[in-house]
Amino acid sequence: MQTVFPELTDDVIGRMKGASPRMHEVMSLLIRHAHAFVREAALTQEEWRAGIDFLTRTGQMCSDSRQEFILLSDILGVSMLVDAVAHQSADKGITDSTVLGPFYAGPQRELDQGESILLREEDGEPLIMRGRVADPGGNPVVGAKVEVWQTATNQLYDVQDENQPHGHLRATFRTDEQGHYEFRTILPVSYPIPDDGPAGQLLRALGRHPFRPAHVHFMISAPSHETLVTHLFLKGDKYLDSDAVFGVKPSLVVQPERRHGVSTITYDFGLARKR
Repeated sequence: MQTVFPELTDDVIGRMKGASPRMHEVMSLLIRHAHAFVREAALTQEEWRAGIDFLTRTGQMCSDSRQEFILLSDILGVSMLVDAVAHQSADKGITDSTVLGPFYAGPQRELDQGESILLREEDGEPLIMRGRVADPGGNPVVGAKVEVWQTATNQLYDVQDENQPHGHLRATFRTDEQGHYEFRTILPVSYPIPDDGPAGQLLRALGRHPFRPAHVHFMISAPSHETLVTHLFLKGDKYLDSDAVFGVKPSLVVQPERRHGVSTITYDFGLARKR
């Protein structure tokens, strides 16, 4: 089949003479793939306009507390693919990473070991999370910054819910001399990603649900180490195999131990050293 207007693609790429080498490489790939998509799909004017309108509305949904473009990237599997490309280390003892998600709200109050990240009472089951942060050789990472966040039992993060105190179910901890961390929270619940915008509209058009399995977010950083962005998911959650953002990895699924009405999760994290 004859390629439609082949010289256009080369002309667009040829005009990037002032771009840096990496910019030229990335944009050349993007332009070639985008033009190939238009040709292969035989995109109509109406479909092109609908696509522009969709992206426009996606941008209009973005705010300080919501990033609709990250949601779009997440539900299309792009975020997890970027994560996989960026973390291809063969090193043993490194914890698997996963998506950051759209609800990281920056550094939070720093608490002492064992303190609660709740700022109000919740009807969820109490949970103690503890473990150790180490390097690939098993040596403790002392003073590592452990940032955590999760939803309340109403399936909303504090930045989505004006009735929650700012910083509720978010906190920062530092590992001790043995690399240990510990804090108190509640068992996380599964929840839907915001589906009242273009990302949700696309999910419905694709016949997909918006739910994520129950999890707690972690971001762990330390000097001379790569920052780890990951979650811990609850074993048995019905959405583990159909996470709306494709973020589940088997190594991140944990089974709480329940005793006297309190659950405990013990999980050790491994940080890669900066290369």
